[in-house]
Amino acid sequence: MGKDQESDAYTRIIAVVLELLAENGYDGVQLRTVASRAHVSLTKVYKLFPTRDELIVSALEQWMTEHTYAEVAPVTPGESVRDAMTRVLRCVFEPWEKHPTMLEAYHHARTAPGGHRLDAQGVSAILPIAEAALRGLDQSYIEDIAVILPNMVMALIARFASGTMEITAILPILERTVYRLTADNESAATIRSATPTPQHPALANISTTLGQMVTRQEGSAR
Repeated sequence: MGKDQESDAYTRIIAVVLELLAENGYDGVQLRTVASRAHVSLTKVYKLFPTRDELIVSALEQWMTEHTYAEVAPVTPGESVRDAMTRVLRCVFEPWEKHPTMLEAYHHARTAPGGHRLDAQGVSAILPIAEAALRGLDQSYIEDIAVILPNMVMALIARFASGTMEITAILPILERTVYRLTADNESAATIRSATPTPQHPALANISTTLGQMVTRQEGSAR
């Protein structure tokens, strides 16, 4: 088979995988179905993509390139750290809000063999923008952002994938996180009155989340 035919088979296979991910999610990608719908042999699928994991990662890389990272623009003159980070997060998550099965697939593929490629793709697309936005700032502040924000992103994606959070809740939480990371929180974190106030619902959420984490840790230790 010539290079043009090989390239055509590759393109059709990836297109079918993206269709299956959109229709049925990560578990809906079965190689025999891919071969049938792409009008290629199963042998051809395995020749181009030795494993199912590699096939899905390759498809997601293409989807992210076309729907997400192509829209991430460089930092503009005078753009604040808050505005730059918020803009990038919107570029990433707004397409996922329209195609939630792709985010679920991304989560599963990222933690599967070969998933590091998705991380590398994201770093390659976003790191130059982050470096430009944070250039000249305090090093310890940059390190804190580098720890807090990516871990918050991954935690929220995991909650969505587990069915405990709606996809439309992720971006607002991340925007609030960015606001808190870039705002002066001293006054908000200062006790203003000795008079007890009713418990805020958010405190109950924190307690519940911490309780669930302890329970999981105790279960895994047994």
